[in-house]
Amino acid sequence: MRDNSSATTIIRPVILSRSTTGLWWGLLGVAAFSFTVPFTRVAVGGLSPLFIGSGRAVVAAILAAFALTLTRQRLPQGRQWARLAVVAAGIVVGFPLLTSFALTTAPASHGAVVIALLPAATATAAVLRGREHPPVAFWLVTAVGAGAAIAFAFAQSGGFGQLDRADVLLLGAVISAAIGYAEGGLLARELGAWQTVSWALVLALLLMAGLSALSMAQQPPSASPAQWAAFAYLGVVSMFFGFFAWYRGLVIGPMARISQVQLIQPVLSICWAGLLLGESLGWTTIVGGLAVILCAGVAVRVRLNPQRPEQNR
Repeated sequence: MRDNSSATTIIRPVILSRSTTGLWWGLLGVAAFSFTVPFTRVAVGGLSPLFIGSGRAVVAAILAAFALTLTRQRLPQGRQWARLAVVAAGIVVGFPLLTSFALTTAPASHGAVVIALLPAATATAAVLRGREHPPVAFWLVTAVGAGAAIAFAFAQSGGFGQLDRADVLLLGAVISAAIGYAEGGLLARELGAWQTVSWALVLALLLMAGLSALSMAQQPPSASPAQWAAFAYLGVVSMFFGFFAWYRGLVIGPMARISQVQLIQPVLSICWAGLLLGESLGWTTIVGGLAVILCAGVAVRVRLNPQRPEQNR
């Protein structure tokens, strides 16, 4: 029979497009990160926030050192070390420590809403770092999103002017991570995506190991198996393997589309807080979360799709 005969059926293998493959990798990374806030809340129930914030970085740094050595990555050069220090200060030191201290008192769902500012904050940091000139709409939407997050924090803390210490720490964590992500995104073009995160972890290893030792001297770790499991997840997945999946998705791309997947992370975190921790989700949490996520999504989209000037005819 000929191939075009009606009695012949040609079964073609299903091959995922690059964009679909990148999307799935990005979703895997976001899913891994979405457990960070709830599991941090679990871990602080038995471990000191200083130990959690620094110890998880030590675990991830050891894994990063093995990965860099096994794959024989070249050493960063010159100013790259200074830029790695900025990345490390933001995502290895600042964000883990600040969120750990904040979540000793703040519910995980509350933390997830404030941290929902991160995509818009990262876009803002990238604009400032790259000296871009986005449309006025970008700044307006970003300001509205920040205002929504702060209003939510005020409402949860007892009213205007009653911003809680945990909210200040969470906002500081967002700023730290945004700066680290923006600088890391630029540096990844030179060193590679997961390599940039790994070198940042290794660079901060001595500092974080020292802080871990200090925390153990002040308060020897004593936790339940569930709390140790949460800590292990934070070190192995949240600070290391999650980045592999996330950056793999960004590399496959398209980056503009994959980066917006991060907007579902706070939604997942809030869901995990309710399902795993039994936290009640009041209307302020739901409305505040939706407002911040919506503004972050619009801000990211406006930055990625700036209005082009009309061509001269």
